Amino acid sequence: MRKLFFFILCLALLPLAIMAQVTLPKVIGDNMVLQQGKKVNIWGEAAPGERVTVKFQRQTKKAVADAEGKWCVQLDEMTATHKPQQMTIRGKKNTIRLKNILIGEVWLASGQSNMEYSMNNHPKYAKAKKGNPNRLKEEYEQANSPIIRLMYVKKDLKSDTLPSNGWQTLNQESLAPMSAAGYFFAKRLVEELDVPVGIISTSWGGTRIETWTSEEAYAESPLFKEKIDGHKIDGHRIGERYDKMVAPMVPFTLRGFLWYQGESNLIDLGPTDNYYEKKKVLVESWRKAWGDETLPFYYVQISPYAYSARRGDLVAKAWDALPCFWKEQTACLQIPHTGMVVTTDLVDNVKDIHPSYKWIVGERLARLALAKDYGRTDIVYSGPIYKGIRVDGKKVIIEFDHTHGGLKTTDGKAPDWFTVKLNNGRYSKPQETAIEGNTVVLTHDRLDPSGSVRFAWDEVAMPNLVNGEGLPACPFRTKAK
Repeated sequence: MRKLFFFILCLALLPLAIMAQVTLPKVIGDNMVLQQGKKVNIWGEAAPGERVTVKFQRQTKKAVADAEGKWCVQLDEMTATHKPQQMTIRGKKNTIRLKNILIGEVWLASGQSNMEYSMNNHPKYAKAKKGNPNRLKEEYEQANSPIIRLMYVKKDLKSDTLPSNGWQTLNQESLAPMSAAGYFFAKRLVEELDVPVGIISTSWGGTRIETWTSEEAYAESPLFKEKIDGHKIDGHRIGERYDKMVAPMVPFTLRGFLWYQGESNLIDLGPTDNYYEKKKVLVESWRKAWGDETLPFYYVQISPYAYSARRGDLVAKAWDALPCFWKEQTACLQIPHTGMVVTTDLVDNVKDIHPSYKWIVGERLARLALAKDYGRTDIVYSGPIYKGIRVDGKKVIIEFDHTHGGLKTTDGKAPDWFTVKLNNGRYSKPQETAIEGNTVVLTHDRLDPSGSVRFAWDEVAMPNLVNGEGLPACPFRTKAK
């Protein structure tokens, strides 16, 4: 009887013993990459008042768990290393030893299906028609870098903890579900910087931006706080993916964010969705959560697609719904520390919302980071972007930024997909289009004095205008002042 009583007592006390142990979030574990050049947050839970000691390299940091059992230390800034390191985290009841840790660069990639588009999805999606059609499959099978580390967050909103198996070394099993754009971004950084890179993939196809933004952020927004209705905006629950698939990783120290999303907002609500404002709320809220308002946020402009041909959507789309949305995305460049990848040249079929060439998307995202964050002044990171126009009689002269190496066309022909406003109010192709230095000159003998111009202003527009580096020009519409 006494043995039975003792056994029952032990069972009753077991949860208390477990709770008293030091525990870590899933984003901190074996195989992780710690961010170089910044103070690194290491945190977890323990018994209230418990002393926790973290040892890494030659550093020893101590903390005391607060009344809720939470503790956090900050490691001093470190330099990148290929040599695997160990970390010891010791509490009163237990000691955790983490192994195979590298120091380098850490980025978080998020969005919907084109970011989720994974490295092993080559049988599911259409193969590229330009270049090597088996590029994705071959890259997946040949990937072997020991200094690229991967963390995949599963699509699970029911888990009480971050739905992930934590950091993994690179192999076919760990790479299979990872964002292809995110992986190719990491690969390019490794090639250029020769430092370890950790990439976190947390995406979900068919999701709107609201679900990746905290409800607190919307509640604090003067523009959106009155629109919240039962934890929802426009009928969609706010923040459920942020809460489950992003917030549990806060404040894991990282360099920045990658974002590829927008199709669902366009499909559901159209170009009047205030996407710029919603994106601004998301960016600022993520930066606030991580405690760094300068964290870079690099994103991909969604690709040409025949939205007007879709059937069954709540809001039918016109031919110019996508260009209007492009304008919203371009406006997001006004948000500090951002950059945008244009993809009008990466589509083989305008009825396929999942275009190939994710290796090019990742490479272009990496150009942004290399130029803006890693001091690579030799890297061209943007195609031509509209700067201004002037009207000279029957001519409209368009000036561009980011014309590195001069304007040119991919096919050697005159620039296409330009239209000008005529004196009858209609838009028409110019009678003549020509590149003159770093400008494009449009000529028409019935030009409206306003000089209104549209470029690539159509959902299926895939223009030929690029800069000397071959990066595509960004769609726009404008009016002379």
